[in-house]
Amino acid sequence: MDGNDVARKLLILARELELENELVDVDIQNLIPAKLRGGTLTGFLSNLETMNTEYQQIKAAQKENSILRYIGELSGDLSQDTANLEVKLVSVSKDSPLGSLKGSDTIFEIYTESYGEQPIVI
Repeated sequence: MDGNDVARKLLILARELELENELVDVDIQNLIPAKLRGGTLTGFLSNLETMNTEYQQIKAAQKENSILRYIGELSGDLSQDTANLEVKLVSVSKDSPLGSLKGSDTIFEIYTESYGEQPIVI
């Protein structure tokens, strides 16, 4: 997954907030290792073990009761013209709203100064 789909959705959210970000402004963590991009399908499939090894190491380094999620994050001072837009892999608690997602479920977690560390979950 190269993250472009998540980046486009994040950009739609940014524009709904009247921000002036463009797709090139989104910092995307591509989940496909660089050495596996741009080759043939056969080459990609024959090197999947390389990718599996990399992600097994990431999973092994997580805290207990955690799960990996690929997220879009919009942050910064929303009174400005642009915000920070990131697409990245994060480790979260399985008990959190984000950690409890299944399949193609989607949620928004909104963190504000008023709510502190407890997000508004939509």
